[in-house]
Amino acid sequence: MRSTLRTPTFRRAAVALAVGSLTLALTSCGGDDKSDDEPSGKDTSSGSSLQLPKLDGKSLEIAAVWTGDEQKNFKQVLAEFEKRTGAKVTFVPAQDPIINFIGSKVAGGSPPDVAMLPQPGAIKQAVDKKWAKPLDKDVQAELAKNYSQGWQDLGKVDGKNYGAYYKAANKSLIWYNTAVFQNAAAKEPKTWKDFLATCQAVYDSGVTPVSVGGADGWPLTDWFENIYLSQAGPEKYDQLAAHKIKWTDPSVERALTTLAQLWGKSDYLAGGNKQALQTEFTKSVEQTFTGGDQPKGAMVYEGDFVQVNIQQTKAKVGTDAKVFPFPAVGDKAPVVSGGDAAVIFKDSPAAQALVKFLASPDAATIQAKLGGYLSPNKNVELSAYPNEVQRTIAKALVDSGDSFRFDMSDQTPQAFGGTPGKGEWKALQDFLANPKDVAGTQRTLEADAAKAYKD
Repeated sequence: MRSTLRTPTFRRAAVALAVGSLTLALTSCGGDDKSDDEPSGKDTSSGSSLQLPKLDGKSLEIAAVWTGDEQKNFKQVLAEFEKRTGAKVTFVPAQDPIINFIGSKVAGGSPPDVAMLPQPGAIKQAVDKKWAKPLDKDVQAELAKNYSQGWQDLGKVDGKNYGAYYKAANKSLIWYNTAVFQNAAAKEPKTWKDFLATCQAVYDSGVTPVSVGGADGWPLTDWFENIYLSQAGPEKYDQLAAHKIKWTDPSVERALTTLAQLWGKSDYLAGGNKQALQTEFTKSVEQTFTGGDQPKGAMVYEGDFVQVNIQQTKAKVGTDAKVFPFPAVGDKAPVVSGGDAAVIFKDSPAAQALVKFLASPDAATIQAKLGGYLSPNKNVELSAYPNEVQRTIAKALVDSGDSFRFDMSDQTPQAFGGTPGKGEWKALQDFLANPKDVAGTQRTLEADAAKAYKD
């Protein structure tokens, strides 16, 4: 589920390492009526060979739920498209869930030309309702050059390209208070076993190791997903996400048992299990980076968007607050991600050109340099990101290749994976309260999932 807390105005990610320059191979423009002496929309000043059609007099609307700096920075990207093509692009603020917003616009006969959709399920819904339009061959060629197969496939429905993922989030990160780590002589762990040892070292130094935002059910689903992906592997992860295997499967039992190695140690959780269940996500982050070297918790798990919450404290990202990838539970460290894809709702050469631009490293590099953003475009160089923390986050996702997976609860029916007090959120909150009840938690999860998928 894409809650307002889970995916705030600082949305999602997986970034691929660029090898070589930002220059794209020369491609043809989308229109057939372009004369030889027409401007190509090429930015020769930066060395880019991306070609865009001349769009003087054309107007476009693009809708997204982004606000604040995220919206402001994205508008700089749109301004560059306007500069290169002559088109006029208007940003339309949308409400979350955006698919409902789009539905109301379609019903009123005025859908935006392009909208940024947050989930594969939302793209499929737009296609099933015949709202979304396929991406043309020129955009598909841009996607093939700049995206791993996994990211291309996320934007497909029934084998056709409908979505170009522009923005994403790395949700496989653990943030830590550097002063606490220094005092405890703790090191960034690479494996789950090492992570538990780090927890013990921090505990022995006099600080509670982990802050958990259990009052919001969604961070608990993310804990489970990272452990399950690393331990069971991508194929099992896909099967569970689609409910092709049951939540009573031994792989789920193993993941919950592993999670209980942390949640079952009350002294390891800030305030203990009871207090963790009353701690909201934002507070779980803030209490990790307040109190100097004596915070309520030394570490907190969540995605790259945690930086925004850290900035609400006096701590500085990169010095007081650092990050390491979620430790490997199985053979490989997990990479769970989310993302926003550009989808066309009013087909035209101008709309196709805008999505082509958003699929290029030219567009992503502009926003990467502004901070608070990660791109799934593999031809965006790590050096485009403004600090080492951002580059560390990007590299962790790079190393996943096509083994990354989209947030599982975002792929399930909302009644199961995205409703407060119900389904997976409630079952994992109950599990946090009683981590010994693995079998009972599995039965509850399966009963709730079976009903939700049937409905």
